[in-house]
Amino acid sequence: MSTADDARERILGAAFSAFMEAGYAATSTLEIATRARVSKRELYALVGNKQQMLEACVRERATRLRTAADLPEPRDIETLEAVLVAFGSQLLREVTDSTVVAVFRLAIAEATRAPEVARTLHVLGPQASRAALTRIMEAALAHEVLTGRAPELAERFAGLLWGDLLIRLLLRVADTPTPIEIDSRARSATSAFLQLHS
Repeated sequence: MSTADDARERILGAAFSAFMEAGYAATSTLEIATRARVSKRELYALVGNKQQMLEACVRERATRLRTAADLPEPRDIETLEAVLVAFGSQLLREVTDSTVVAVFRLAIAEATRAPEVARTLHVLGPQASRAALTRIMEAALAHEVLTGRAPELAERFAGLLWGDLLIRLLLRVADTPTPIEIDSRARSATSAFLQLHS
């Protein structure tokens, strides 16, 4: 890793920590530069202004929400079941990670003062994962494994998968699910979905 890459990583780590502790609006670029052990000039040259730092922090963590592109084509009900379980497990695993939940909390806390944070997270996270799920449904419809409209099918599966889990995690009234709980939740959601729509 180059010196510039190392410094950029330190800046983004310091920025994320400072945003989580004090909030976006209350965090100064001087505070971030001090934590990262760089000059303000270096901070602006490597990452940009505070808004760009926040977007980079969110983008870096939201990339975890991208789904695997190597899932098989759902040409029959068995393959669709396997794809939905794999997709659901990965999505739950990534979104329920404590760092990702922290990013959601930050976006919510700063929604009034910095609405662009929520927009960035929404585009890179939930919107991207919902688009991937919709593509799975479109493929299943094309192979006549399902009937209906892909966006509505994607929404129903997501509802069965999540229930109120994300709200409870955001409110800190639920613990991060274990791998066994994640797998069980993905399988239950898939089973219920297929009973309704296959």
